[in-house]
Amino acid sequence: MTVGQPPPENRPDLRALFFAFSTVGLSGFGGVLPFARRMLVEERRWMTADAFNTQLGLCQFLPGPNVVNLAVVVGKQYRGWAGAIVAPLGLLLGPFLVVLLLGMLYDHWGHLPMVQGMLRGIAGVGVGLLFAMAWRMGTALKARAIFLPFTVLTVAAVAFLRWPLPAVMLGGLVLSGAVAYWHLGRR
Repeated sequence: MTVGQPPPENRPDLRALFFAFSTVGLSGFGGVLPFARRMLVEERRWMTADAFNTQLGLCQFLPGPNVVNLAVVVGKQYRGWAGAIVAPLGLLLGPFLVVLLLGMLYDHWGHLPMVQGMLRGIAGVGVGLLFAMAWRMGTALKARAIFLPFTVLTVAAVAFLRWPLPAVMLGGLVLSGAVAYWHLGRR
């Protein structure tokens, strides 16, 4: 059993992975990462908060949507390659069908001011969910306060200094790796 993995009796089967990630996929519009965290860490307890942060960090470093990458990693971790296929399929199938339907409805009624206002409100909710998830992830890092400055440095580099994301990611990888090596060497 690896760090952050549930005990064998709490390991999800393929059906549980599919339906859990289906629930996540159908829970939000514009960003379901907060729902994935709640499902994985708080509700199902398939991961610890620390393991979620670690896995998400890896998934953010990989190309593609973070939550899809996370579904692949979690599915693979618990049920091998079949889980790596089933979990993201569950995550994406329902929203794909919903988006097809909403696209047809938007083609017909998208020009209405009420519809435009509703879409702006939904965007605000999505931003709020992302801030709430960031707050919860930050509280899980309290025990690892030595790494919190990387959050501030990353936000400053990308948002304020407008440095290119690949350079910031590479620099963060080198710096955080050096700090982790130094920190573990002190134990």
